[in-house]
Amino acid sequence: QCPGIEPLCLDLADWDATEAAVAAAGTLELLVNKAAVDPFLEVTREALQRSLDVNFGAVLHVSQIVARQMIAQGLPGAIVNVSSQASQRALRDHTVYCSTKSALDMLSKVMAMELGPHKIRVNTVNPTVVMTDMGRINWSDPQKSAAMINRIPLGKFAEVDDVVNSILFLLSDKSAMTTGSSLMVDGGFLVS
Repeated sequence: QCPGIEPLCLDLADWDATEAAVAAAGTLELLVNKAAVDPFLEVTREALQRSLDVNFGAVLHVSQIVARQMIAQGLPGAIVNVSSQASQRALRDHTVYCSTKSALDMLSKVMAMELGPHKIRVNTVNPTVVMTDMGRINWSDPQKSAAMINRIPLGKFAEVDDVVNSILFLLSDKSAMTTGSSLMVDGGFLVS
């Protein structure tokens, strides 16, 4: 649907391969970062490290690469990190996920502060459950989904387009004065 957009598929935990792939992609002005659900008492060191590597470390690294390119070329830009409503509200059995998404929100605020003088805006989009293929599989059971949907004033989960449209807004000039913000795409979950 969007000519000129080329996704890069790679293991973001491999910093060297990531740096090579992003460098080979050429000039970038826009970046979207989208990358473990465990009960607190069952979190293993390996699960923690994997989630930190993907949900936090990879975003930091790819953003550094792209921001350095933007600055070197004197280009303004926009970075949108896909976070979650779970960065703002504790969810049972989501220890590492909630924690890494909270860290991602703060990383985005610090990036906004430090990259703003270079005319690079940084924001997050924080959706509720999104009805991707995986979301439909994990949340299709009405007994499981009822408790979450009942806390969403709009009474439904997000669709992929809800998140995509929010990202497109934050990448566009229509949000030229928006940086360091978290755009909740949660149907009101956090106000309930």
